[in-house]
Amino acid sequence: MDFPQQLSVFVAVVDNGSFSRAAEALRMARPSVTNAINALEATLGARLLQRTTRRTSLTAEGERLYDRATRLLNDISDTQNLFGASSVAPQGRLRVDIPVALARPLIIDRIAEFRTLYPDVDVILGVSDQPVDLLVDGVDCVLRIGELAPTSMIARKLASITMVVCGSPAYLATHGTPNTVEDLRQHQAVNYFAGRGYRPVAWSMPGGIGMPQFTLRSGIMVNDTEAFVSCALNGLGLIQVPGLVVAEHLASGKLVEVIHAMRTILWPLSIMYPNRQHLAPQVRVFIDWVTNVVASSESEWLRPGKAKQ
Repeated sequence: MDFPQQLSVFVAVVDNGSFSRAAEALRMARPSVTNAINALEATLGARLLQRTTRRTSLTAEGERLYDRATRLLNDISDTQNLFGASSVAPQGRLRVDIPVALARPLIIDRIAEFRTLYPDVDVILGVSDQPVDLLVDGVDCVLRIGELAPTSMIARKLASITMVVCGSPAYLATHGTPNTVEDLRQHQAVNYFAGRGYRPVAWSMPGGIGMPQFTLRSGIMVNDTEAFVSCALNGLGLIQVPGLVVAEHLASGKLVEVIHAMRTILWPLSIMYPNRQHLAPQVRVFIDWVTNVVASSESEWLRPGKAKQ
């Protein structure tokens, strides 16, 4: 294995957080990854990685090499593509995590296109509403709805998602129909929580900077989008939800939108990936592909471009 290949293996180990995940991504045997790193360290005369049974981290020398290696590998890639597309098709494992709300209406119905374009990429698609740690869990990129907490990850806003407030006809018949935002405070909500804190996600209301928020009382909280919508369908309360999630139920009348002015609330849809200069080819093409999927969507609930409050 030549020096540039050893550098590629080194960068893959850092980006994936472990030797075993790097071996999967590169479609190499794990011992070959270990041998490449050992050979690189011997060539440079420096220890680059601290290995433990649980994780792999960079030494000070490794950090210096990583910065230089990513720039060098990017330069090599740019040179290879100088007069056209690279002749090497993306391949290897691609692990993506998406929320349940986006699975069927946006990704699942189109993922066959990606597989046709890149048949050598093995897609591992995690569909979950629970937060993941990209580095610890070995995830290449994630799609997220809503405002993002501060992070070292790269976050690119792809679109704005229109939020709606709705409830079942049975709930509205029993509790009345709210006509204003203030009326909502007299109603019961189905609240949503994420993570382990059991704290409900605050409702957003129109007006002002940064989407003013409030919390409605609820008799039930859930941490799964399908269960969230099902609770509303069964008359357990009002929900504030991305419109594309409940579009079919609104069209059929199983859910009824209230306070149309709340449609002015837009939540950002973002794609996140590790703050690395050298992204694997399969990750780069997926980011480009999903960006195009969002941009070409004809859904009335999705507005490509940067989200605005």
